[in-house]
Amino acid sequence: MKLFSELQRYVGFTVDDERRLKVVHPLLSPHFQDVVERFYERVLQHDDARAALQRGERQVGHLKVTLTQWLHELFEGPWDDAYVRRRERIGRVHVLINLPQHFMVTAMNVVRLTLREHLSNTLDEASDEGRASRDALQRILDIDLAIMLHTYREDLEARNARAERLATFGQLVGSIGHELRNPLGVIETSLYVLKGNAAGDAKAQRHLERISQQVGLANDIITQLLELIRDRPLARQRVELAPTVASALDSVKLEGVTVSVDDGAGGAALQADPTQLRQIVINLVDNAVQAAQPAGQVRVKLSRDEQGVTLEVADSGAGISPEVKNRLFEPLVTTRTRGVGLGLALVKRMVERHGGRIEVGRSDELGGARFTVWLPTTGATA
Repeated sequence: MKLFSELQRYVGFTVDDERRLKVVHPLLSPHFQDVVERFYERVLQHDDARAALQRGERQVGHLKVTLTQWLHELFEGPWDDAYVRRRERIGRVHVLINLPQHFMVTAMNVVRLTLREHLSNTLDEASDEGRASRDALQRILDIDLAIMLHTYREDLEARNARAERLATFGQLVGSIGHELRNPLGVIETSLYVLKGNAAGDAKAQRHLERISQQVGLANDIITQLLELIRDRPLARQRVELAPTVASALDSVKLEGVTVSVDDGAGGAALQADPTQLRQIVINLVDNAVQAAQPAGQVRVKLSRDEQGVTLEVADSGAGISPEVKNRLFEPLVTTRTRGVGLGLALVKRMVERHGGRIEVGRSDELGGARFTVWLPTTGATA
């Protein structure tokens, strides 16, 4: 609330302004639909904004409902921590969908002018109360825009810093990944010879097997690292989502955790690389199971819209701290007691190569983390 308090003082937003907004709310709420329609009519005239926001009529309809809710909150409050977090989320979404900052400013101006027009038609702005209500509206809109822009700048800077770190990481992996394969290959060859020579020594065989397992683990890590920087063409084919999820779940050790599947996708299929799609599910569910141990719950939910399918994996674990959340999809960042932090980085890489996106939040139902993956049903590539 520190930022919100500072903005309140800066623009002069007071308790009287809150009261006035609540008074004019029932007067302006009948006109919210007009505000929403004019807002999207203007925004969708721009090619970049339309490409970022529009995934079919159902998506636009959902966005209109969200904007209507935002308008009610603008006038009703309460203007508390939850209010600020919802405004911050708007700024983060603009970064997530690569919508330039100036569209946010322009969009807010459309809302401002349309609300001002309806306010003028409803109240006498020449009166003291009319002018005070107009000023209260201007102040809360200024605060909302400032919160969105502040969060947008923070997230954009974080994304740029992440891109620089990943570039450095890629150069390092590219230079040493293949070099490490050579000594590991020599070790594997020597292990093969030693296993033959120690065929009658059970103790030696156990130690050689342990060495072999660790060499295999090292090779797997190198493979994952190289996969992060490779740009090989996807082996796309028609893949049904529900059977892929079922197959992936068979490969995850549940270890006392209950996993449920809610298939609302209705037999949805998409053009995807089946191996990568299966790996996306395995990595997300495996992370969720570890978070929910020893006896928690994991829920896998499938759904679809006109343009794509959604895979949601939620768990009953402790959730993800804000400090880790901003870097969760970077290589070598992990909250797990075991693992090197490559699973989620690979998931993000594979999802984006398919033209999709991944988001992380908190599960309202289970209380832990919730990962949401959206993938286009067509062969679109990011």
